[in-house]
Amino acid sequence: MDDFYSLNFNKIWTHFKKEHISFWMICFYLIFEYVRPQSIIPFIDVLPWAQVFIILSGVTWVMDKNKNWVRNPTNKWMVAFLFVIILSSTQAYWPSISYSHLADFYTWLVIYFLIINIITTEKRLFIFLLIFCLASFKLSLFGARTWAFRGFQFTSWGLMGPPGYFQNSGELAIQMLMFSGVSWYFYKFIKPYLDGPKLWCVSVFPITAAMTVMGSSSRGGQLGLFVQIYQIFIKGNITFKATVSIILLALVLYWALPEEQLDRFISIGVDKTSEQRLLYWENGWEMMTGHPWMGVGYFNFPAYFESYYSPDMLYDRAQLPHNIFIQVGTDTGFIGLSIYIILIVQLFKSGRLIRKLGRSKPDSFLCHISLGLEIGFWGFLVAGQFVSVAYYPFMWIQLALMICVRNIMERQVHFSDSSGRV
Repeated sequence: MDDFYSLNFNKIWTHFKKEHISFWMICFYLIFEYVRPQSIIPFIDVLPWAQVFIILSGVTWVMDKNKNWVRNPTNKWMVAFLFVIILSSTQAYWPSISYSHLADFYTWLVIYFLIINIITTEKRLFIFLLIFCLASFKLSLFGARTWAFRGFQFTSWGLMGPPGYFQNSGELAIQMLMFSGVSWYFYKFIKPYLDGPKLWCVSVFPITAAMTVMGSSSRGGQLGLFVQIYQIFIKGNITFKATVSIILLALVLYWALPEEQLDRFISIGVDKTSEQRLLYWENGWEMMTGHPWMGVGYFNFPAYFESYYSPDMLYDRAQLPHNIFIQVGTDTGFIGLSIYIILIVQLFKSGRLIRKLGRSKPDSFLCHISLGLEIGFWGFLVAGQFVSVAYYPFMWIQLALMICVRNIMERQVHFSDSSGRV
């Protein structure tokens, strides 16, 4: 792996060319979903490329004679969640709305199973994560540069990403939170193997991610970033040096944060946007308690709110509830919400297991990446309390990657034990 850790792109490319075509396809899916070259080069935007590569990766994986089905308790909970979504859709107030959104989850179910069954070696994982980091760096570099060029000033629209899941400023901020966690621990691990431009480039990954979050004007995203800073630098590390560093960092962030953005934090709970979200949450909880088994129906929240809570509409149209737990709870009731929480627990449980299995090598690549995935996911959980992103790629890609790391670690430990190696 040393050639990979030192970012020897010739060796990485040589290895990539020898990999099975299903691995190529899942990597191309990631590129077209995150980089979106079809938006940059309009004349190639003639096919739904992300969906095409998902189908091709699935077909070619089935044809792979060396394939192995990855078993993990999370798999059953993923299938159970889909089953509850389908059942909720049949019992929804407006089933047609639910049926039109089924792909919003079952697509992620397919992608989850493809990722965990294709990314089965450390080299494949490294390449896949490298693509993830480079694709996210493209977004973070653009966001950081845009914020810097406008003099670190506040704008109501924040920063806009490319068409797709990260176009909205709030969603772009969450992707940067996912990226910041992985990229920080990726940098920490890979630092001894690099020097010169490569080291400089990797070192700015988490910096540009944080800058994009700050420039996004997303209060949830910025709160998520502060939680990540606490998790990385403060939790379990209360020393004089760490305290001084955090104070200095807080002062820099306070200085960099525009006055208008500070006013937005001060006005939380009293501005119109906050008031509407509070009404969504309050009435969403009432929907859940009134329909505890299946909720009001998958993606039925806006229509139900407009029909039964119209006096609490501060805008012309109702939106989704701006909270991942209220979103899932109103979609699928407490049954679906319980499964959703179990999936979250499975991610953190897998992270702890990875580091337990790797306790003889706590500084290994897999242990570092498991920490990065956890820190990124903490950012998602915090920011997800203010936006409706339960069926966006954030949780499902992160969960799939954590299961990949766990599967690879378990295989390495099993091989080590069976061969008598340390």
